[in-house]
Amino acid sequence: MTTCGRQVAVKRLLLAIPERPISRVTLDVGPVVRGEPGLWASLTVAEARDLARRLLAQAALADSGTGTGTPAGQGAVGK
Repeated sequence: MTTCGRQVAVKRLLLAIPERPISRVTLDVGPVVRGEPGLWASLTVAEARDLARRLLAQAALADSGTGTGTPAGQGAVGK
């Protein structure tokens, strides 16, 4: 649970289609206690790794207390 009241779930989604199995990483950010809607995303393995890298980079900036913007090349996932 985040400090703003959202539950974040990260899971693997496997669609067992015989001709072409599909594996994704899902991110589910649930609604807050006040009932605001949540959001859900299905990411490819590459997108999930890119998001993880970006989250770690932002966490490092937050830990250091330096930097106020987005590091170079740290835009939206998939961009």
